[in-house]
Order: sequence, then C-alpha cells, then structure tokens
Amino acid sequence: QNPKTSATVKQLVADGNARELQKYFGSRMEFGTAGLRAAMGAGISHMNDLTIIQTTQGFCRYLEKNFSDLKKRGVVIGFDARAHLSSGGSSKRFARLAANTFISQGVPVYLFSDITPTPFVPYTVTHLKLCAGIMITASHNPKQDNGYKVYWENGAQIISPHDKGISQAIEENQEPWPQAWDDKLIDSSLLLHDPYATVNKEYFKDIQKQCFHRNINKETNLKFVHTSVHGVGHKFVQLAFKAFDLSPPFAVPEQKDPDPDFPTVKYPNPEEGKGVLTLSFALAEKDGAKIILANDPDADRLAVAEKQESGEWKVFSGNELGALLGWWIFTCWKNNNRGTCAIKDVYMLSSTVSSKILRAIALKEGFHFEETLTGFKWMGNRAKQLMDQGKAVLFAFEEAIGYMCCPAVLDKDGVSAAVITAEMASFLATRNLSLSQQLKAVYDEYGFHITKASYFICHDPKVIQQLFDNLRNFDGKNTYPKSCGRFKVSGIRDLTTGYDSSQPDQKAILPTSKSSQMITFTFANGGVATMRTSGTEPKIKYYSELCAPPGNSDVEQLKKELDELVNALEKHFFQPEKNNLQRKTE
Repeated sequence: QNPKTSATVKQLVADGNARELQKYFGSRMEFGTAGLRAAMGAGISHMNDLTIIQTTQGFCRYLEKNFSDLKKRGVVIGFDARAHLSSGGSSKRFARLAANTFISQGVPVYLFSDITPTPFVPYTVTHLKLCAGIMITASHNPKQDNGYKVYWENGAQIISPHDKGISQAIEENQEPWPQAWDDKLIDSSLLLHDPYATVNKEYFKDIQKQCFHRNINKETNLKFVHTSVHGVGHKFVQLAFKAFDLSPPFAVPEQKDPDPDFPTVKYPNPEEGKGVLTLSFALAEKDGAKIILANDPDADRLAVAEKQESGEWKVFSGNELGALLGWWIFTCWKNNNRGTCAIKDVYMLSSTVSSKILRAIALKEGFHFEETLTGFKWMGNRAKQLMDQGKAVLFAFEEAIGYMCCPAVLDKDGVSAAVITAEMASFLATRNLSLSQQLKAVYDEYGFHITKASYFICHDPKVIQQLFDNLRNFDGKNTYPKSCGRFKVSGIRDLTTGYDSSQPDQKAILPTSKSSQMITFTFANGGVATMRTSGTEPKIKYYSELCAPPGNSDVEQLKKELDELVNALEKHFFQPEKNNLQRKTE
C-alpha cells in the first residue's frame, strides 16, 4: 500500500521489464543472526513497508511461541535517522510499522520517540526486562541501505537457532494482518510506551560506574573533537562527557546533525580510515585538539585518532584501541575493586579474528581470556553466560572498532567507549603520556602484537566458493596448503567444515557454520592469518597477526615479516588477478 514502491512496480510491469522485476522479486531477503540488511526499495528483496510488516509478523509469532508472558513484558524498538526519498522508506516509519504489528496483537511496545544509538536497545531490553528488542539501522552501510537488528531477552543479539525459527515464522505470516498498514493506530494505544527519558537518565547513570578519575576529568586541559558522521551520536556523546565531568568535545559542525544522505563522506564508515576524518582533522587543527573520537552513524563503533609529536595524525586500528582499552579497564579494575571479586573470576573476550593482545595481558595478570566466533552476537551471549555464573566480564572487543566496555550493554557501544577513551587519555596526560606512548608501553610489557587486515570485493558468490574450495583441495582432494610462498603452514582451522589440525580428534572447538566461509592458517614463524566472507557485504576479508614474546622490540623487523606474509597470502591464496577480485582502495 505504499504509493511509491507500488508505483515503481506497476511501472516495471507496464514496461515489461522482467530483468528489474527479477531483481526485486527473485528472492526474499534472508533473515540471519544479524537480522536483515538490504537496500530500501520495492520488492521482497528490499527493505520496505511490506517486508517490515512481514518480518515483524513472523517475529511476533515466534516470540509468542517462546514467551508465555510476552503480553505482560513486551518489546523495545529503536531507530536511526536513515531515510530513502524515492521509496518513502525510513527507519522511523519502519519502526512505527513494527510497533503497530506488535500492538495489534496486544503486545506492549516501548518505542523510542526519537533517534537513539543502537546500544540503547539492548540496554533497554535488560533494564526493563523485556522479551526482545529491534533496532532499525544499517549502521555504517551505504545510504540506500537499511536493516532490522534483533536482540533476545538476555540483551544480546540473537544466535542460532533463533534466526531459523524467525525465518520460518516470516515465511508462514506473509499476508499483512488487518490494520497492518495503519500505523496511526498506535498513537492512541495504551500499549505504546516511550522509554526515551528513562533510558537517557538510567544509561548515563550506569556508565558512570566506569568513571574512576572524576577529579582529573574536571581539571584536564586535553581537548577532544567528536564526529558522529551524520548519524545519531552527537547528543549522546555530549551527555556522556557531561556524566564523566569532562568538558564537551568540539563537534564537527558539518557532520553533527543526522543526515540520511551522508553528504561529506564517500562511505559513512570510520573504519575506512582518514577519508572519513578529513573534517575532524581540520577542526582539531583549528581548535588545538589532540584527540579525535569518531562514531559510525548508529554510534555502536568508535574510531580514535591522535596527533603525534611530528604533527602527523595516527588513526588507531581496532586492535590497537582494543589493547589500550583492555589495559585501561583492567588497570582501573585492579586499583578500584580489590577484594570485591577474585581475579580468577575476571574475564575478557575478543573475537577469533581480533588481536590476541588480551590473551597476553590475561596470561601475565592472571585473569581469564576467551575467544569467540566473529561478531558481538557471540561475545554478548558468552558474556551473559559468564555473568550468570557470577563472573565479572570487564571488556570485549573486535577488530572492526567495536568495544563493550560496560556490563550494562551486552553489545558494542561507541558512546561509552568514546567517553572511557577520553578519561584514559586525560589520565595519561597527567603522566605526560600520549595514547601512542602508552600503546608502546603495553606492547613492551606484554609482547608486540602486529596486525594487518584488509579485504577484496567480489560480487560473484561462485568465485568466492571456488576460491575457498581451491584452498580445501590445494594439492589434490581434501588437502590444505602446506606453505604460502616461503612461509610454512603449521596449523589449519576451518570453521566452515569443522576441521582443526591442532585438536587430537581434528574437530574444531568453536561452533562451525556451513553458510559462511572461514579458514585460519597458523604459520611456523608464529604468524596467524584468517580468511572469511562477510555476512553483510560482498567482501572476502583477511586478518593477520604476528605476536612476539615480551622483550622482542625489533618492531620494524616484525612489521616487515608480516608485510611479506600478507603479500604471499594475497598472491597465493587470493589470486586476485585470476579471480578478478577488486582490492580495497583507500
């Protein structure tokens, strides 16, 4: 019933444009553990009013099956600022349609009245003890995209088998229920609640438990620049600074207000490096700020840059910031929680493609480190399990600039990460140390961990399949490579098939998934490299790391060795020319 998408389809039918119609209606968007993510537009392969109604109907039926008290507890729905003029789709409209679906079935809905960061949804699920949460966002994807992200009652993103159960229920509930389109009905419903004011107050109260140096924060001369890259983060990072008694950061004026066109950046993703930070560098130079904090558009990720003595700007990688925050959060715990919890009950987590620096810190300091599969859905669920066993999970991170610094949110949170980074930098400044100097000190103490990650773009699933099949049948059937250029392979873990050469029974310990490709190679020189497909983008990604024991300080030699390993990986395992892969361009 959306006049814009309806008109698009009618026009295509009138034109007899079978190719475009095939694109729109050939296959339904797949509902996975990350929920949905696709371009906004007409047809079942896109995000639009109808596919949102169908998805929510399925999700509602699935929740009814799983929770006898759904009508008492309810769900929370949040949204970002994305909008798509040509199809009439927007995050707010999708959120209202989803709310209408639940309310029509007598389910209470806590619908935020305004845009919020993604972490506010999992926070609200836990805080209000709700059955589930939905966030309408496509995070840092291109502007035409949108997404539908789902949280379970434990406050973490869903993991299997919920995705399959929800997917099945969507298939069974495709015809819109009566009044499905009439979202105005919710405005007069007693089942509609707005958690905005409560959550804004409670969230900032909860993150203050991670504030340990209020006096330093009040006095610091350190200046910060913040950019929300045309997303939702501005207001919330300002409030977080206030909660920590820090002077507000300078906001990049051209990027501080939400704008679904993201006019000043090619991609609204701070992970893409310096291009996204151009305006931040200029403002920092003008205002004499030393540190830049950049959130992605839904404010669940954080990138950090620091001005060096040379006048150059250093953008920290996700692994480097993970090392700094891990060191900082452990140090704060050690200095402030003596006696409240034994070190043997302290945990930190990171994903299997992230740096193992936390493992090195854990080994030396005596707490536990665990790795999980890629993605915060795994870390959030594992953190909850550990917390339910009375353990303290201090920190979790992944190299894709995602950090969970506060147990009140079991997902990555760029708002709390930004303000905790600012407090850490302010504290270090009192010792005349920069973030870069402290990072070196962390590596000096726990061993250098040099990482390098990148990706190739490939739009042809057949080529991707063939590339990984080739690695599994390298020297004849069912044989993996024994070397990569001059680098000898000493171990292989394939989480697509469940093979792990290092285990006595050759079976991998981490869960396996046939639907995504992921192989990790360990090399005789201590290097590790993982190749995997992305769940949300047409990319084959790789992650590599060389770890040295403490005391080996020849960083340049380590970097050179890792560069050579990566070059060999690209040449022999990716074969970009043969497979027609497009390189990541800065």
